[in-house]
Amino acid sequence: MKVREIAAQELSSAVEKLFKECNYYIGDDIMDELTACRENEDSQLAKDVLTQIIDNDKIAADEQIPMCQDTGMAVLFVEYGDRVVVDGEGFDAAVESGVRNAYVSGYLRKSVVNDPVFDRVNTKDNTPAVIHTTIVPGDKIRITAGGKGFGSENMSAVKMLTPSAGVEGVKQFVLDTVRYAGPNPCPPIVVGVGIGGTFEKAAQLAKKATFRSIKTRHEDARYAQLEEELLGEINKMNIGPAGLGGKTTALGVNIETYPTHIAGMPVAVNICCHACRHKSVEI
Repeated sequence: MKVREIAAQELSSAVEKLFKECNYYIGDDIMDELTACRENEDSQLAKDVLTQIIDNDKIAADEQIPMCQDTGMAVLFVEYGDRVVVDGEGFDAAVESGVRNAYVSGYLRKSVVNDPVFDRVNTKDNTPAVIHTTIVPGDKIRITAGGKGFGSENMSAVKMLTPSAGVEGVKQFVLDTVRYAGPNPCPPIVVGVGIGGTFEKAAQLAKKATFRSIKTRHEDARYAQLEEELLGEINKMNIGPAGLGGKTTALGVNIETYPTHIAGMPVAVNICCHACRHKSVEI
């Protein structure tokens, strides 16, 4: 079996570029939906807020500056080919180096602290990152990276539902989570929902869901319909852009699923603000 070598520096440079670009350039899916929602709004205030968000994103792209002051904690989903070797410092170290270089040279805000409870001293380079790695067949590495701001992250939740809760229990939990979040996660939001697996798997699925284009739908028609139903119900809440009222509370709802235990139905909701930053690269 032939093994392909990738230089650690090549990987590090690719990661650095990803984090700069995801902070400077909003995805076309988000920009298109922001524009469409602005046309659909009845409230002039909601229209004005959406216009400000759109203008902000355009300025960020034109001037290559962060679209939001919270440039987030670095999160990466990696599909790692089983015939790839990273030559040099190794995969994790090369990724951390890329994150470090992006946040320092790109003048992105460094928000990571060394200890969650006691010291809370800033690491000054936004490392360490959170890296989710899946081994796949092949000789390539595919990385999807994003900076997750905590105004929206703090509004996320996990609940261990029992199977008897059914689809209505899932819907109620998602809607309750968004309603409780209110204006705090900087709406309009993208709602990632993870269903299945275990406690931690559901949360990982929910985060992964926010990294998916809002123009896509779940491959299972039942979950695709649930995505549409949830989006409709959320946008009836009248939280609106910036929490000031209107039809546009969410831009999209994405669901990811995984098989689970016979006795459980874990559900996680990961909320992301309109600065839904993610970029991908294959090396």
